[in-house]
Amino acid sequence: MSSIPTVLVLGEGRAGRGGAIAGPVAAARREAQQWLGEPETGAADAAPDVARRLRDRGASAVCIVGGTDDDGRALHWLDTRHARGWIAPAAPGAAADALRFAGEWQAALARGFVAADAALIATMALAGDGRPGFINEPHLLPRLSWADAPRFAAPVPAPVPHRLGLYAIVDSADRVQQVLAAGVKTVQLRIKAPPAPDDSWRAALRREVERSIAACRANGAQLYVNDHWQLAAELGAFGVHLGQEDLAAMSEERRAALLASGLALGVSSHSLWELARAAALAPRYIACGPVWPTLTKDMPWRPQGLDNLAWWCRMASVPVVAIGGILAPRQVQDAARCGADGVCIVRGLGERPQDTVPPLQAALEAGRREHAADPPAAAWPHPSLAATAY
Repeated sequence: MSSIPTVLVLGEGRAGRGGAIAGPVAAARREAQQWLGEPETGAADAAPDVARRLRDRGASAVCIVGGTDDDGRALHWLDTRHARGWIAPAAPGAAADALRFAGEWQAALARGFVAADAALIATMALAGDGRPGFINEPHLLPRLSWADAPRFAAPVPAPVPHRLGLYAIVDSADRVQQVLAAGVKTVQLRIKAPPAPDDSWRAALRREVERSIAACRANGAQLYVNDHWQLAAELGAFGVHLGQEDLAAMSEERRAALLASGLALGVSSHSLWELARAAALAPRYIACGPVWPTLTKDMPWRPQGLDNLAWWCRMASVPVVAIGGILAPRQVQDAARCGADGVCIVRGLGERPQDTVPPLQAALEAGRREHAADPPAAAWPHPSLAATAY
C-alpha cells in the first residue's frame, strides 16, 4: 500500500491561503472559497464547483463538510477518484466541522480504505458521536447521491411476496425454464448486448424476455432482467438488475423514470461508497460481491469474503444478495449464515440444474437456520479496493 496521505484542513489558520495542496482536503465551503481567493456565495450548490477547483489545485480528494440543503438536512459534498456526490448523514444533527471530519477521515485512511470509503466512515463516526461500535450501527450508514443534485429515494421499498432465496443467473429463456423446473423461484435473465446490436438481435432479445416472463409467471417465480430495464417494464417483468456503471451513466430523468416504472430494482455494490449510493435508490435488494474470487467478470475489487458479506447484511437497509465465485453447497450455506437473503448461482448450476439445485437449496436453508441461531459477530469490514491511489 502507498503511504497514507495527510488530510489537509482549510481555514482558521490551519492551511495558508492559496498554498500548495497534496492529498485529501476537508473544508467548509466558506473557508474553501476564502482559501481559493474567491468571493463567498451563500448557495450550498456551489460546493461541487469549489471542490473541483481544489482538485485542479492538486487535491487528491475533497470533502466540503458541514453544509445543509433547503430543508435543513446536513450534507457533505464528496469529490474523489472513485466517487463524487452528496453524502447525506443518516443521523439527525450530524453536520460537522472540517477539523473533526478530517480526523476521522484520516483514521479511516489509516485502515487502508480509499478516500471515498474513508469519507463515508468518517461521516458515520461523527454521526455516532464517538461510540466505539459506530461502524456496526445500521442507522448510521449515510446515503450518497448519484449526481450533483442531493436527491434520495424514499427509504422504504415496496413489500415483496417472498424471500429471494437461491438466485439463478442464466442467459436464455430455455435456461430459465430449466432452473424453474428444478425449483428456483428467483431468476435473472442476463443477455448482454453485442457491440453493435441490430434489429434482428433486438427482436430475439424481446422474444427471450417474453418467454422468460411467461415461464416465471406460470411458476410463481420472480424474473429480474439484467440491464434492459425499459423492455422489462414494457413487457411486465417483475424486476431489473443494474450495475453501478449503468446507473451512473443515466441522466437524473432516466433514473427517476426507472424508479417510477414499477420494476423491483436490484443494484450491484462492491465497496462502502457503492453500498451507500445503492441505498440512495431504496432498491428491492443490494448485491454484495464478489464474495469469492470469480472468473465470470474481470474486476478490480478484492473478494469481499464472509466478513464483508456479514457486514453488508447487517448494515444495508434492504435485503442483500451474495454473488461472486459461489459454486458449491458449502458456500451457499456460509453465505446464508451471514444473513444473505439471496445467493446467486451462475456456473454452479451446471448442465443439469435438476441435479445441482436440490443440494444448493438444502444448503441455503441450513445456513438460514445457523444465522437465526448464531448470527456472525459484529466486526469492521475490510477494504475492497487496494489503496494504491486515494
